[in-house]
Amino acid sequence: MENVQQTISPIDGSVYVERKLATDKEVSAVVESAKAAQKNWSSTPLEVRAEICRQMLVEFKSQEEAISKELAWMMGRPARYGKNEVAGMIERAEYMINAAPSALASLELGPKVGFKRYIKKIPVGVVLVVAPWNYPYLTAINSIIPAIMAGNSVILKHSAQTPLCAERLYNAFHAAGLPEGVFQFLHISHQSTAVLIKNPNINYVAFTGSVPGGEAVEKAASGRFIGVGLELGGKDPVYIREDADLDLAVEATVDGAFFNSGQSCCGTERIYVHKSIYETYLKKAVALTKNYILGRPDDPETTLGPMVKSGAADFVRQQIADAIARGAVPHIDESLFPDSQRGTAYLAPQILSRVDHSMRVMTEESFGPVVGVMAVENDDHAIGLMNDSEFGLTAAVFSQDIEKAIEIGEQVEAGTYFINRCDYLDPGLAWTGVKNSGRGCTLSVLGYDAFVRPMSFHIKVNAGD
Repeated sequence: MENVQQTISPIDGSVYVERKLATDKEVSAVVESAKAAQKNWSSTPLEVRAEICRQMLVEFKSQEEAISKELAWMMGRPARYGKNEVAGMIERAEYMINAAPSALASLELGPKVGFKRYIKKIPVGVVLVVAPWNYPYLTAINSIIPAIMAGNSVILKHSAQTPLCAERLYNAFHAAGLPEGVFQFLHISHQSTAVLIKNPNINYVAFTGSVPGGEAVEKAASGRFIGVGLELGGKDPVYIREDADLDLAVEATVDGAFFNSGQSCCGTERIYVHKSIYETYLKKAVALTKNYILGRPDDPETTLGPMVKSGAADFVRQQIADAIARGAVPHIDESLFPDSQRGTAYLAPQILSRVDHSMRVMTEESFGPVVGVMAVENDDHAIGLMNDSEFGLTAAVFSQDIEKAIEIGEQVEAGTYFINRCDYLDPGLAWTGVKNSGRGCTLSVLGYDAFVRPMSFHIKVNAGD
């Protein structure tokens, strides 16, 4: 079975998808096809590329019911939320399609007597996208659309947990009339992925995943002098100031901590609350969390599904146990969630108080339905704790003093900073991180820069001069 990839559903532990892994010969054929197709695609007018990409979105949306069910079975998110991923993917794709004309336009320099000068943006060639399972369409599309719109060909290696996502995207592009070879996918192992990255015909790698995964990608690309985009982990903090709209803060942060069972790189994992409102916040947050319904994601009543696998749930259980052993106080009685059982992927949400940064749950990425809440003395205290992390993806502050909140944000180490919201991605803004949260950016007009290279044209107009 070494050449077969199995997707084990977190719903019941059954084999939901089984796919044969591509052979070395098949991988080489895909790369050669991508290289050949890219030459013609790069000369295709931008408006034609846009028309095909928009038609792909139409084809994709027509399958949203089936896609929602597949997501539930592959990665555990309640099916009731599946259409949100479809809608979010379309929103991001449409923004990037519309941004292409300005993002890809040549840069005209100012006048210089006797010369014409401009910088043209040339597609890099063949782009390898390595996508994760937790938001399998949203994360993948961040790179796929700008890469294709810029004139590149794309090879998608999706997570073994969500292989049907790669196939859905391929089918939608094929139905939209995208030329053969411009978008392809491969079901391959981690080892084969590393070999693929070393292939001289791969010109850029866009990776979303864990820090160890990012390190493996960098190692594979070492010495090749190609671009590598890395969107990695997070331990995203939220600070709730004394003047915050408390009900808004509670609703946003609880959802930010527990949506998708906490399996989000930009999910809320640390909450710092001004001491004057700490107890009130904690009481309200606990009450709201108790309203979740943990169960099978194919049950329409479920609002909190299982984690992706039992091992992931056990990791979070260990973090919680470690924190409690060190003095943390749990506020959610697991018996309120009867489906939460040790040894399974089903895990009750948990809020912990009396936590500190000596505990794993406050420093180590949880990627699950647990959040620690700390009282802070003032803004400086909160900023110090927010920055006390190896990660820097997003951070948020809730305050009615916008100017003060902006001032705080300018001192926070993060790629995206929110005021009065959290755990959200706006395609008009650059999605990026600092420290161990990665390198490079996707989305916004800046998200095109990774998929093109500048080529300067220096033309002497009067050749005889």
